[in-house]
Amino acid sequence: MPKKKTILDLHKMKKSGEQAAWVTAYDFPTASFAEKAGMDMILVGDSLGMVVLGYHGTVPVTMEDCIRHCQAVRRGAPNTFVIGDMPFMSYQVSDEDAVRNAGRFLKEAEVDCIKLEGGVRVASRIKSINEAGIVVMGHIGLTPQSSGQLGGHKAQGRDIKGARAVILDALAVEAAGALCVLVEAVPPEVTAFLARRLSIPVYSIGAGRCDGQLLISADLLGRFEAFTPKFVKKYANVAEVETNAFKAYIADVKSGIFPGEEHVYRVLDPIEEFKALFDEYTSE
Repeated sequence: MPKKKTILDLHKMKKSGEQAAWVTAYDFPTASFAEKAGMDMILVGDSLGMVVLGYHGTVPVTMEDCIRHCQAVRRGAPNTFVIGDMPFMSYQVSDEDAVRNAGRFLKEAEVDCIKLEGGVRVASRIKSINEAGIVVMGHIGLTPQSSGQLGGHKAQGRDIKGARAVILDALAVEAAGALCVLVEAVPPEVTAFLARRLSIPVYSIGAGRCDGQLLISADLLGRFEAFTPKFVKKYANVAEVETNAFKAYIADVKSGIFPGEEHVYRVLDPIEEFKALFDEYTSE
């Protein structure tokens, strides 16, 4: 049985140079496979809105959605560091709202950490959640929940002005008490600087090398076909496997091959007794 990592382990990994490998998961089977493979962490991301619930973005995802999927992941990966992703409007209104909803993740789903998007503008939220005794991960760079303000899902920090904004966000996140930070869709030069500058672990999703890497499991497995971000490396093509399996099943049903004798249960009493039973209910 693997030993679940703690935030102290993650900080030790940064100091030693060991990379952290983590993925998103939203259900019991995926979480159990990730734990079996030896994944360092699992994020129950609000990306579930797109890859599980079929929304066009993450904004419609609710606290109830996130809590329910976190519960399933925790059951599937009881010995893995699990991060709950705070959905849109679960922390934007006030520090009190942020603490209350962050606490729900721990009380109802037993996560080890929560993640929220933003840097300077959410510093007070991070500080309040941290002071409530909850481990917080920041998320800067491309922040999908506020992508409308960014002009869409676009890479950030690609010019001096943008890079300065990312750096200021990172410094604000660390100063507010976040114990790690995720950087999304930022040039690797900026991310590498942050990993050197910050004392907390700096993780990347589409932001080059730093202290560890995150990928969306549906992208990694080739299970989500709506679009594929530039930074994704596909390690399988599950969508093709599933589609072909469904096609084969349809063909077997249509042709009468399935179910076969090996797929049915045999009667326990003599067949003659069953025939007599059927005769009782046969209409004249």
